[in-house]
Amino acid sequence: MKQHIALKRSRWLLALIVLTTSQLYSQTSGSLDSSILDRLNTLEQQVNYKKPGNDHFMMVGLTTFGFAASKNTNTLNGVGSTSKNNSFPDADNFEFSPMFLWRHGTKFLMEFEPSFNNNGLSVNWADVSYFAAPNLIIRAGYLVLPFGTYAKREAAGWIDKLATDPMGIADMTPTDYGVEVEGGLPLGSMKLNYDVALSNGNQLLGDGTLASGNIVDNNNNKTVTARIGWLPFSNSSLELGVSGMFGKVGDMGSPYANAVGNMYAFDLNYVKTFSPVLLNIKAQYNIQNITNENFINPNDSTQSYTFNNHTTAGFVQCSVRPTEANNFLKNFELAGRYTSYNLPGNSTFGTNQHTVTVGLDYWLSWRTVLKATYETYTGKSTASKVLGSYNGLTNTNTFYLQFSIQL
Repeated sequence: MKQHIALKRSRWLLALIVLTTSQLYSQTSGSLDSSILDRLNTLEQQVNYKKPGNDHFMMVGLTTFGFAASKNTNTLNGVGSTSKNNSFPDADNFEFSPMFLWRHGTKFLMEFEPSFNNNGLSVNWADVSYFAAPNLIIRAGYLVLPFGTYAKREAAGWIDKLATDPMGIADMTPTDYGVEVEGGLPLGSMKLNYDVALSNGNQLLGDGTLASGNIVDNNNNKTVTARIGWLPFSNSSLELGVSGMFGKVGDMGSPYANAVGNMYAFDLNYVKTFSPVLLNIKAQYNIQNITNENFINPNDSTQSYTFNNHTTAGFVQCSVRPTEANNFLKNFELAGRYTSYNLPGNSTFGTNQHTVTVGLDYWLSWRTVLKATYETYTGKSTASKVLGSYNGLTNTNTFYLQFSIQL
C-alpha cells in the first residue's frame, strides 16, 4: 500500500514539474535549464524503480565463526592415547556465505549462495524459482533436496541452537542438480505442504559410501526425492514430516550398475509458548539402505568383500527461552540435543556414534546469536578387523564459543 501511495505522489510531482517547466519554456522561448532536466531524469528513474514487477537485486548472507577446544582419547587393543587441540576460528564450523538474490518481475527469483568454509570455496545452492501460483513454486538448478528438514531449514548457524550439526543428518541430505516442485494446501484448520524433486542422484563409490552433486548423471536413471509435511493444529505449532529418496546409485557399465539406494526420513518440529517460556522441540530420524554389493579388498585386489549397507542417523533437540521475562534474561536460551549415527558394520568405515550436546545462547537480536556449547562424543568402531579398518573406542569432549549472524 505504501509503495502505491509513494508511486502516485511521484507521478503527481513529475506532472507538476513538467507543467511548470513548460510554462517557463513558453515564457522565455528558450531551452530548458540543465538542472531542471537533471531533476526530471532523476525523478523518472525513481518512478520507474518503484514500479512493481521490475528487476531487483539484493545481497544478504550469513557468517559463523568461533573458538573450539577439544580433548580426544582413543583406546585400541587396550592401549589408550590422548590428544588436545584448539582452533580459532573453529575450523570445522567456520562459514562465510553471501547470498545473491535477483528478482525478475513478480514470477522469477534467482538464488546463488557460495560459501567459504573448511579452508575451501564451495556452492551451497544455485537455482531459479518460478512462482506459478500461490501454492506452487517450480525450481531448477543446484538444489538442496527435500529430505527431512534439518539441512534445508535449520542448518544455518543463526538458526541452529547449538554450535555443531547433528551427526549424519545433514550429510545424508544431498545437494544435487535437478528440478523441484513445492507448495502448500489448506485442509480446513490444518495445513499440508509438499516438496518433490527429480535429480541426477547419488553415486556409489568403491568402498560403499555415497557421493552427490554430479552435474553429469552417472547412469540413465533419475532419483526421486519427496517430502510431505502435515500441520495438524490451527496455530501451526506442530509439524510432522515424512520423506523418501529412491534411485539407482551405481555407475553405468560398472559392477555396481544395478545398485539401488532407498532412503527414508521422519521429522518433527514443535514450537509453542508455555508462559513464561518458549518451548522448541526438533527431531529427525534417517534410514539409508543400499543393495549389498561386492567391493574390492583394499589390502588384496584379487579378493572381494561385502557387508549389509544399512545406515541410520537421528537426533532429538529441545530448547527453552524465557521470552516473557522483563529483563535481559529473555535473551538467553538453553538447549540440549542427543544424536545417534550408526554406519554399516564390517565395512571399512563402520562406527556406532553418539553425542550429547548442551548449550547456552545469548540473542543479540532475532538473527544474531552468541553460543557457548559443550559436546561429548563416543564412537565405537564396528569396521572390519580383517580389512584392517577397526580403530577401537574414541571419546571426545569439546567446548565451543561461537558467533553467528544473518546479514
